[in-house]
This record gives sequence, structure tokens and C-alpha cells, in this order.
Amino acid sequence: MDPKALFKFSSGLYVVAASHGDDVGACLINTGMQLTAEPLQVQVVINKENHTESVVREAGSFSLAVVSEKADMMFIGRFGFRSSVDFDKFGGIPCEHTSLGDPYTTECTCAMLGCKVVQTLDVGTHTLFVGEVVDAEVLSDDAPMTYTYYHTVLKGKTPAKASSYIPEG
Repeated sequence: MDPKALFKFSSGLYVVAASHGDDVGACLINTGMQLTAEPLQVQVVINKENHTESVVREAGSFSLAVVSEKADMMFIGRFGFRSSVDFDKFGGIPCEHTSLGDPYTTECTCAMLGCKVVQTLDVGTHTLFVGEVVDAEVLSDDAPMTYTYYHTVLKGKTPAKASSYIPEG
């Protein structure tokens, strides 16, 4: 079996974030996806070891921002390779909030969704959250960044906590 066949799946990069009181979590994922049109629902899948997973669970809502091709490795690193536990991911960059109060950045993103969690599913190392979209906005006409673009153009790596991580060997 060649698990690298999964690299052929088409996906994008997204910043998922939530706030519960003063606790804010945000991380980069490649597992955002529309599920249904009526009601309008999306899914996000977050590693249980990520601080963001517990914040989304507690908040019962999340924002999902579509990363654009204007994002560089500094932006990717801010949301993908640091922990919200000890780093303010929204500090010093343009930030707005959904109608449910969850933060999202308008920098290097082309759309945002605000979602109320309507279902969760334990999928082993990760939690799948189904969110009903209650807020949506196009932020720019920039092209959304695909995971292929991230790997081939930016030469990005897949962190061990990512749902698509496959150990070398």
C-alpha cells in the first residue's frame, strides 16, 4: 500500500479559530470542506492535541478563513507551526470577528465563514466538527491556496499533528 496516493486528494489551506472567554485558539488545517447546501454546513478536522480543538469544543463555534496564494511561509508558520497556548496568533495582524465572536484574519485570506458547531465525531487522533454556516464573506478575489501549491511552490512541509501527515520511511 502506498499512502502517498492520498497526496493526490485536492484540498486547500484554512485557518480555523475560536474563542471561549479569554481563551483563543487558531491553527492551520487542510481539512475544511463543504458538506451540504441546505442547511449550509462545513466540516473541519482538528488534532485533539491542538489547543484549538479544545477551544472549538468549549466555544461551540468556529471561524474558517480560506488562505490565499498571497500567504507566505511566515503567515503559514504563524498559524501552522506555533501553539495558541503561548503565542497570540492574531497579534499585530488585521483581525475581525464573526457574528458568534470568533476571530479571523483578513490578511492573506480570501473568504471567511462563521460556524455554529452542530455535530462532532471522534475520529481517533482528531475530532471532526460539523458547523452550520451563520456568517460568510468574500474577503478578496485572490486565488485560494491549495495544499499542492503549498507543497510545490512554497515547499512547505506537513507537520506531525496534521491529519495528512505520513511519516517518511
